[in-house]
Amino acid sequence: MTQRRLVVIGDALLDRDLDGVVDRLAPDAPVPVVDDPIIYSRPGGAGLAASLAAHDGIDVALVTALGPDRAGQELAALLAERGVEVEDVGLDGRTPEKVRILAQGRPLMRVDHGAAAPGIGPLTMATRALLHDASAVLVSDYGRGLTAHRDVRQALSRVAPRTPVVWDPHPRGATPTGPVTLATPNQKELAHFTASVVTDGVASLTAAARALTRRWGVSVCVTCGPRGALVADAEGPSLVVPPDAVADGDTCGAGDRFAVAAAASLGAGSVLTEAVEEAVRAATRFVLAGGAGATTRCEPPQIRTASTAGALAQEVRGRGGTVVATGGCFDLLHAGHVAMLQAARRLGDCLIVLLNSDASVRRLKGPDRPLQPEADRAAVLRGLDCVDAVDLFDEDTPERALEAMRPHVFAKGGDYTHADLPERAALDAWGGQAVVLPYLPGRSTTRLLEEARHRE
Repeated sequence: MTQRRLVVIGDALLDRDLDGVVDRLAPDAPVPVVDDPIIYSRPGGAGLAASLAAHDGIDVALVTALGPDRAGQELAALLAERGVEVEDVGLDGRTPEKVRILAQGRPLMRVDHGAAAPGIGPLTMATRALLHDASAVLVSDYGRGLTAHRDVRQALSRVAPRTPVVWDPHPRGATPTGPVTLATPNQKELAHFTASVVTDGVASLTAAARALTRRWGVSVCVTCGPRGALVADAEGPSLVVPPDAVADGDTCGAGDRFAVAAAASLGAGSVLTEAVEEAVRAATRFVLAGGAGATTRCEPPQIRTASTAGALAQEVRGRGGTVVATGGCFDLLHAGHVAMLQAARRLGDCLIVLLNSDASVRRLKGPDRPLQPEADRAAVLRGLDCVDAVDLFDEDTPERALEAMRPHVFAKGGDYTHADLPERAALDAWGGQAVVLPYLPGRSTTRLLEEARHRE
């Protein structure tokens, strides 16, 4: 039997980014001049989805249609380079290309080639067997005709009753076929499919999602960008899954990232709610990492929160604001911590918390600490209105993290003097100022732990 794997089926595109510098307008028209653009190419559409799955270490195959042209050859090579097995059903026409013109990473315009839906060949027995034995199937529809093909719809109808199928729809694409597990339209697509006005409110999203659920006969998960996702069945309360961080970045490919994570999670045996929660986390990390552009010519970085903190510091400094940082383990957040963090935030225009990793806390506090893992400690800190970003560090003290973001002010809580601060030398290098903010009297993690032991 064919090895079980995630199968992505849909329209693959060749994505190109032309990224250059803009510092002037053309003399003959009020349009920006992009100087010396660097060209980056990567798989797009269903090809991006399959590439993301391969990067996750998932055994993935892509069923798609490539044209017999230079773009098709380049796309096939890029997919092979990323470890994606391709089942090419053949495309009688031009391989679709999507070209973005960027200035210092910011999109200016997009040019598409191969927009018309050309002829697509029949599914082979090998392709049918691949779908039959999949652990999960992701239908990545980009409106180019593959998901409307009779053979494809018949094969998916046979697969759906016994295999998790996630359908990522497109306004110009086909409707889901068979008992699909989950459809993942974004808010704009939801409005298109229901021919209704959909606002950001939960009630509006739920009503439209339920309407689409009844029309398609599938569970609908609406992806809502930085607000996370909403899942609605025909009746009952909707599930709202917010992100664990504010993802402000290039959202290109975020929907593919979401759909891949949901399909892979369902294929691994997760229930629907677990799969959606994992998909929101994956899409958030993806946007924080720079979106689809970060996948070009290199593997996407393993994202913690440093890139977010660093970008925030650069943005605030660039507009003339004051960057404030503080550090600590924050293992058992108490009122003293909160008061100190609030006071630190009032010293500038943003507050970045440098958080000791689990390994760092164990070295400093002993083998029975931390009480909470780093992900939970970071999540609690991010939940405070006074905290703008959290940056994990592995060393005993945060000098390297400070050197990377160079805050104007470094605030410490407790009984420190300037001479006691191990970070002082690093701060002096760029003129950063250290300040000490007192905790509330009688509040400390040590005292709380001693009190808890006393009461046992």
